[in-house]
Formats: sequence, C-alpha cells, structure tokens
Amino acid sequence: MSLSRGKKRFREIDGILLLDKPQGLSSNQALQRVRHLFKAAKAGHTGSLDPLATGVLPICLGEATKFSQFLLDADKTYFTRAQLGIRTDSGDAEGNVIEERPVPALDQELLEKTLERFRGEIEQVPPMYSALKHQGQPLYKLARKGVEIERPARRVTIHSLELLSWNQECLELQVHCSKGTYIRTLVEDIGEALGCGAHVAVLRRDQSAGFTLEQCHGLEQLQALSEAAGAEEVAALAALDRLLLPVDAGLEHIPSILLDSRQTGSILQGQIVRINPGSLSGMVRIRDADNRFIGLGELSGNQLRPRRLCRLG
Repeated sequence: MSLSRGKKRFREIDGILLLDKPQGLSSNQALQRVRHLFKAAKAGHTGSLDPLATGVLPICLGEATKFSQFLLDADKTYFTRAQLGIRTDSGDAEGNVIEERPVPALDQELLEKTLERFRGEIEQVPPMYSALKHQGQPLYKLARKGVEIERPARRVTIHSLELLSWNQECLELQVHCSKGTYIRTLVEDIGEALGCGAHVAVLRRDQSAGFTLEQCHGLEQLQALSEAAGAEEVAALAALDRLLLPVDAGLEHIPSILLDSRQTGSILQGQIVRINPGSLSGMVRIRDADNRFIGLGELSGNQLRPRRLCRLG
C-alpha cells in the first residue's frame, strides 16, 4: 500500500465502500470526503442521492469504477414520507413552496386504488431539479435561474409500492423500483392523483444493487477510524481498507469462470481464448488461476472475448 509523493498523496486503492450518506450533502460531496479519507486516486459513486436523502450509496474506488455502470443499472429500494397538500419547486422539503391545497378525505381503499395506478411500468417526466443535462448544462442549474426545459417522459418500472402508514397529512411508502426512477416525481404524481399535490419530506435508500443499510458505514465512523491511528497514516489507511468490498462485489449475479495461467495471459492481452464453457454463455466474470477477479468477458460457444478488464497488482 504505497502512497504517492504528490502534494495530495493519493494512492491506487481498489474496492467498494458502502456509505450511509448523511442528510445535507450531495452525493458528490460525500464521494469527495470518502476519497480524501481513503486518499484514493480515483473514485466514483453509483447513483445520485439528493442532499435531503440518506442511505445506501456504493462508492467505487480505483478499478471498481470500471464496473460502476452495473451498479447504476440495478434496482433500488426506498422509504419515503410524502407530505400531502403542499407542492415545492424542487419536489422535496428543501424547495420553496409554490402551492398549497386542501387534502381530501382519505381512506385505505382510496389510497390503495390510487397507488395501484403507479405500480408496474409507468412513465415519468424527470424533474427540473435533476442532474440530467440540457446542452451540456445540468437541469438543476437552469431551474435555479427560473428556466424550464421540456423533458421527454421516460419509462420506469415500479416493482412494488407499499403503503406503510398514513394520516391526513402524509403517506409513508416503501418503493422498489428500476434505475432512472425519481421518487420525487413519483410522490408528486401520487399527490396530483389525490388532487392535493405532495412533496418528499423524507427519503432514505435502504437497498441498492443488493447492498443494504446494514452493510453501510457512516462518514463519522470512517472519520473516527482515520483519527484513531493519530499520526500513523499507514495504520489509519489499513483500518479503512478493511471496510472495502472486493471490486466485483456488485457483480455476484454474473456467473464466474476460472482460467489457467496461459489463458489469463492471453485474455489480459485482449485476445479471444477458447475454453470449455459448460452450460455458461453470455457475460461472465473472469478469474485467474489464483482466483483473482480480472474482469468481465463474453462467452459465445467456446470462445471467451474480453470486455472489461482490471489492472492486476
């Protein structure tokens, strides 16, 4: 575990850190804090959470960033509290109130009937307060200037939408959804369907790509581990490194295949290798003779073609 001699002394470190993102930080701000604690030369997160939101934010360090798209594309689960009768410009409690309406008399039957409309495959118009870009500029920057851009609707899937509790002021919901789903938009649309409007008061991601809150670490815990070693930087980094998951931790749904040393050498040079695939086909995780993950490949018949490879060492 060597540190560079540069001013910032970043290092090559690989793995996945499961962060319980605190409220009040953007995903990028949380990412930068983790990166500096680990002194990682390269880092990226796997799906933005609004500053209001908390919960599971997988952060990829080093070679893990090469496979972050698989985590971005995965389903996610959220707990949210929808405040009824009040709309905000951002769709959540951090925005400015733009409308207040009375909440109609609610009952279980009405709520379940309304929620049923939002289960399965639905269309959503992404919010202006989002990181989507228009002509290279994030929409949220335009929204802050009062600029409204037309956004095409997107198809997303709400695998489950459970009503946990409710009263005349708010609904508490559990949502299991596909990538690209905006919970703020879902809550706003539910509010409109009820005729009173709504915004997100609380949002917590409790599962992402199979990773759960129970596996996550808070920023305070990371900071405490780092400080516990005092001036012993190597010891502090070693304590933090023990929290990292392997580079391929988010790829365990993809079957793996073991190569011998000759095949490993060929695949690392970008060559197609012939193997006995058994019953496997399509995308596979490639492991070398020492059972180290070296990347992803695609099997077609008995031919294995490299698709995304790791730096070894």
